[in-house]
Amino acid sequence: MILLRPLTSGLRLPASGFRPLAPGLRFLTSLLCVALLVGCAKTPPPFPPPADQPPHGGTLVEFANGIYRLEFLLEPAEGRLTAWFLDSELEKYIRAGAPSFKLEVTVGGRDETLVFQPVASLATGETATDTSQYEARAEWLKTTKGFDATLTGLTVHGTTYPEVKFNFPKGNDRG
Repeated sequence: MILLRPLTSGLRLPASGFRPLAPGLRFLTSLLCVALLVGCAKTPPPFPPPADQPPHGGTLVEFANGIYRLEFLLEPAEGRLTAWFLDSELEKYIRAGAPSFKLEVTVGGRDETLVFQPVASLATGETATDTSQYEARAEWLKTTKGFDATLTGLTVHGTTYPEVKFNFPKGNDRG
């Protein structure tokens, strides 16, 4: 190590030009670095919803004697009602394999029919014939906040279930 002339503090600089830190300063510098690293860490994601809450904040409809649930989410600006097939614990999406299903609706004293079509997703690997997500669109969905409905033609994994009646947004789920 090559030393240069002494500085006023009496410490000698190595050839690199850096002066060694005093032990107390080393500790404070280390503490500052740790604080910066912790402060720059990503904010943890919000807690997952409680087990009895729908993953998308929608309306739950129970069917098949509680084996399955459908979650319906209304997006009025789009005139779209999206449905997801879920297990009874709301932990897993169920790829229903249904080509479509219908919702017979009474809204404002008139009868309407929504036909739900499968939604493919590259992100989840779901295809139109193997998906848990379905959607229906109608102009009247842009202005309604609630309706009475009956699910018809509901098939999951080849089994067709009887009609299921519910109110939107109340649902029929008893948790």
